[in-house]
Amino acid sequence: MSVIAINKENFHKEVMLSEKPVLVDFWAPWCGPCRMVGPLVDEIAEERDDIKVGKINVDEEPELAAQFQIMSIPTLMVFKDGEVVSKTMGARPKAQINELI
Repeated sequence: MSVIAINKENFHKEVMLSEKPVLVDFWAPWCGPCRMVGPLVDEIAEERDDIKVGKINVDEEPELAAQFQIMSIPTLMVFKDGEVVSKTMGARPKAQINELI
């Protein structure tokens, strides 16, 4: 499954109402560590069909970044049944990202 671009218009449907766990990557194009994590998140999206994967550009979606108190990027969050069940900040290897889910 490909990565979904999440914004305030589709957040509720794609994340909060999802029947699958959702890995959300809060990122920005100017962020070096985000550029390291991004391809790993893309790989996970392609490899796993048991989850949904989305990315939120914090520059384009400041309301969502504020709502989830994103102070540092990249921040990865996993939502299950509309609740945040795990969260990590900073660049992580792929194995650690998979462990979050």
